Amino acid sequence: MADLGLTSIGHVAIRARDLEGAVAFYTEKLGLAEMFRLNQDDGSLMLVYLRLTDNQYIEIFPNGIGETPARNAVGFTHLCLTVSDLAATVATLEATGVTIDVALKTGKDGNRQAWISDPEGNRIELMEMSPTSLQAQAIARLKG
Repeated sequence: MADLGLTSIGHVAIRARDLEGAVAFYTEKLGLAEMFRLNQDDGSLMLVYLRLTDNQYIEIFPNGIGETPARNAVGFTHLCLTVSDLAATVATLEATGVTIDVALKTGKDGNRQAWISDPEGNRIELMEMSPTSLQAQAIARLKG
């Protein structure tokens, strides 16, 4: 297979019913920085750009329709954010009032995980990569 030069996921886009509520969750609860707002040609808001890292972002679009994301529909199912210390992250989120939907546990891949949801109902997996996880083993084989 040809090397396409892919390096990472650049951004994930979310459409929100309550844009300001979603932006507040990602900035105030998860600590992402709002980078800028982009407007349509008519001056209406197109999206809000939030920084996770210098190369990874979350875009939040307004005017979402419906009550919650479809859980079992074909397509995007969740966002996974890696953390260095999951227990500390969970404790900090709980202290700020974020509900932990699935308590800290070890997944079948060997990584520790906990789950939360944003105000729009989008599922977010928080994952602490284990040096013995299936991913780490696969990377070692790939580099070996």
